[in-house]
Amino acid sequence: MERRLSAILAADVVGYSALMEQDEAATFERLRTRRTELFEPEIAGHHGRVFKLMGDGLLAEFGSVVDAVECAVALQRGMAARNAAVPLEERFDVRIGINIGEVIVDGEDRYGEGVNIAARLEQLAPVGGICVSGKVAKEVEKKLAFGFDSAGRQKVKNIEEPIEVYHVRLHAPPLRRSLHKRGPGWLRWVFGVPAAIGAAVLAIWVVSYGPLSISSGGTSAIPSVAVLPFKDLSADNTLAYLGEGLANDVIAILSRFSDIAVVSRTSSFAYQGKEGDIRQMGKELGVGYVVEGSVRKEGNRVRIIAQLVNANTGDHVWADRFDKAGSDPWALQDELTGKIVGAMTGEFGAIRKADYTQAWGKDGTNLAEYDYYLRAESQLNLFTKEGIERSGEICRQGLQEFPGSPLLTVELGWTHWLNVALLYSAEPQLDLLEAGRLANQVLADKNLSPQVTRLANWLNAWLLTLKRDHDGAVAAMNRALAAAPYNAFTLTDAGSILLQAGQTEKALELTDAAAARDPGLSWFFNYVRGFIYIVMGKNEEAVEVLKATEFADAPLQLAIAYVRLGRDAEARAAVVKMLKTVPTATIESWRQTWNFRDPSVLERGAADLRRAGLPSSLPR
Repeated sequence: MERRLSAILAADVVGYSALMEQDEAATFERLRTRRTELFEPEIAGHHGRVFKLMGDGLLAEFGSVVDAVECAVALQRGMAARNAAVPLEERFDVRIGINIGEVIVDGEDRYGEGVNIAARLEQLAPVGGICVSGKVAKEVEKKLAFGFDSAGRQKVKNIEEPIEVYHVRLHAPPLRRSLHKRGPGWLRWVFGVPAAIGAAVLAIWVVSYGPLSISSGGTSAIPSVAVLPFKDLSADNTLAYLGEGLANDVIAILSRFSDIAVVSRTSSFAYQGKEGDIRQMGKELGVGYVVEGSVRKEGNRVRIIAQLVNANTGDHVWADRFDKAGSDPWALQDELTGKIVGAMTGEFGAIRKADYTQAWGKDGTNLAEYDYYLRAESQLNLFTKEGIERSGEICRQGLQEFPGSPLLTVELGWTHWLNVALLYSAEPQLDLLEAGRLANQVLADKNLSPQVTRLANWLNAWLLTLKRDHDGAVAAMNRALAAAPYNAFTLTDAGSILLQAGQTEKALELTDAAAARDPGLSWFFNYVRGFIYIVMGKNEEAVEVLKATEFADAPLQLAIAYVRLGRDAEARAAVVKMLKTVPTATIESWRQTWNFRDPSVLERGAADLRRAGLPSSLPR
């Protein structure tokens, strides 16, 4: 008798018998259509398998509990979208339950307590909702973009011990995730070690496995890799920001190449501080390889240990130790780059040492300056008002010690821009002027490394957009993209710039391309797609994607879509939710973060927000 651990999803239609009594043939046909057009494709797309159909319900098995929960959410949102488009009498509502546990394998069927508890949880779920066991909630709570509400321990039929029950909070993902809006390819100042690690990863694939055409554990035909935050092994545990920074740099470097799919920092950083089987992590992230390591800093000595692990087998493919004393962060690169990149030959000549040096050139940045930058960046990534203010303070402290530092100057510019973009600024025009001054100061230096040039161009693309210089903004964004053209964050943010420049179809194309490379970032893609769909007049689609995210001004975009659908009560509720988080949000502040080539886009949006109850401005 074979047993195995599986995630089980149980679903059934609410009130199916009554619907069959009213119109048996039509009800059966509608149910069949929902199965073939929604349930079966979504389950298969999330790597699941239906093993039992029961008239009005089904049971499905998943190897990953994350896949099971994400599939359930997709199913309920898909049902809601379809219900909104049909008369009341033709609507179906579904309840879903999910459990993880041991099951008995009997041919194509599955039995056991793991299945039974899933079925009992489905009966406890609200109409249109999802109910999960405590095991499921604990396993996925920090890996997914939505939360859970405890329903306590409940006694269910034929199960001796009470079950810890949770409801999935479908429409309330965390408002501020640790999104690096400029992206992981947003190139923190390359600290040599990340560059060497990135080169080593690339070299190992080529030397050990040949040209980059092998398949990975993910769905892509190209190698895929996730980079975990480097563990902080310092005596006082104060280097978490450095471990994150190093991992960010490795992601940035690998994101330059079309032959590797790199999972974003948001997806891989969900595993920060967690111990577990690399094979399971690889399966959940959909990658064939994982980079992990540790960092320790004592005085002016830095020690980094890095390793590349095959996520399919758990075997270590490569490992190295980077150990250096001194204040020059580039010394490690000098020591290791020649050895690692020199091993790359033949079809990988595109990143031979000369090209590598050009792409990841260095300047006079030293370790102390880089440390200021990483601490500022760590605060900026919180995307809170307090975090942005603290980031600015750290940048100014660093500039006192390193006057004119391009790295710290451009970072300070971003703090001013994000203060406006996230609707926190009390003086948005002053913040925008300062952001522009700092960006221009950096771009005036013709001897910058490509990385800092990219940071400044990315910032400048947004500032030029607000000045209605859309052609200049697109050109600046293209210069920023050149440093990491296959990075999911970069492509998505480029979509925002192109959308405002009037290139709506191209904006959607870039966002779709980004989503294909890193599905784990759906909450950020949905944020950008929401406004794209609104501009395209696809308000139903806009509502569907915007309900899945609350990043930045997403609730206001959702309110616009609701108004255009005549759903004014829901529009007002979205505005209320935004104001609870950002009390300073107004129509005036919202308009200062966007600027379309077609001014009617914002004019109409402002009118919709006024109708939804957003104040025009703050009291003077």
